[in-house]
Amino acid sequence: MIELRNVYKTFTRKEIQIDALKGINLKVEKGDIFGVIGYSGAGKSTLIRLVNYLERPTKGQVFVAGHDLGEYNDRELRAAKKNIGMIFQHFNLLESKKVFDNVAIPLVLLKKNKAEIRKRVQELLEFVGLSDKAGSYPSELSGGQKQRVGIARALASNPSILLCDEATSALDPQTTQSILQLLKRINAEYNITVMIITHEMSVIQEICNKVAVMEEGRIIEQGSVLEVFGHPQHETTQNFVKTVIQNSLTPSVQKSIKAEHGKLLYKLNFIGKSASEPILYEMIRSSNIKVNILFANTTEIQEMTLGTVILQLNGDQAEINKALAFLKNNGVGVEEVESYVFDHSNR
Repeated sequence: MIELRNVYKTFTRKEIQIDALKGINLKVEKGDIFGVIGYSGAGKSTLIRLVNYLERPTKGQVFVAGHDLGEYNDRELRAAKKNIGMIFQHFNLLESKKVFDNVAIPLVLLKKNKAEIRKRVQELLEFVGLSDKAGSYPSELSGGQKQRVGIARALASNPSILLCDEATSALDPQTTQSILQLLKRINAEYNITVMIITHEMSVIQEICNKVAVMEEGRIIEQGSVLEVFGHPQHETTQNFVKTVIQNSLTPSVQKSIKAEHGKLLYKLNFIGKSASEPILYEMIRSSNIKVNILFANTTEIQEMTLGTVILQLNGDQAEINKALAFLKNNGVGVEEVESYVFDHSNR
């Protein structure tokens, strides 16, 4: 549906070159809710503006629905853009026009007749829960209502792709939740592929099935949300995950552990079915080792349970290896996060 191949974007300002994107390779499949996350200045907004050619790549190719946007002439590009809706952080509504007229703008530009425009706008306002606000001005609406108008406007031309550039960052948590649920409903009921730019990992956790993490114009990690949340590789990704999932020991526990020797520390990741089965109990029951559970937590992601447990193991190494093999054979991710070895001189 959307593919970026080896994309670079360079801006020149006052004779200074700024490399906003550096070798981006990204693929969004039809039906995805794909999140792109990164700190301010990572290149997220530049990336999403390439998808509808509000920005053109300095180098590389952008494909939408199998077609290279760079090969289109102006008329063909305009036609392709009709298939891509976009909503913005600050709504971008025309304050001088009523809600009905704001939603109708894309249809007016497409030269639809008045009856068709009225029917489509009323349908969309009902869908986003604003049927009673058709005659209101944007200044009379709350932030969440304004964003719903923006969403209705973006859907007016029946796009197959919806781009969301920090669409919830100006909203309070409760309103953010309602907007995210609306986007999820749009994806499910209209079969629209959604691409979300955000700096909030909670947004990714709530509705995305895939995610790419950006830093300094590059994608440093990408994959399914379960994979990235369960096994974050890059430090930046780990920091984002920590904002929504506690998956590490507290400083006081870490300090007490460092005073002990000869014990191994393991982080276990339980995903889906393995999180609801007594695998850990079976491991303890069948192994001749001492097990100290230092930390445990569960999180719901995409209607799947992600569990994290940190264990301290003590005993014969062969028995420990046997226990770890048992866990792996039962679908549990195992990571040695720290190792403590006896200091024989102090025994």
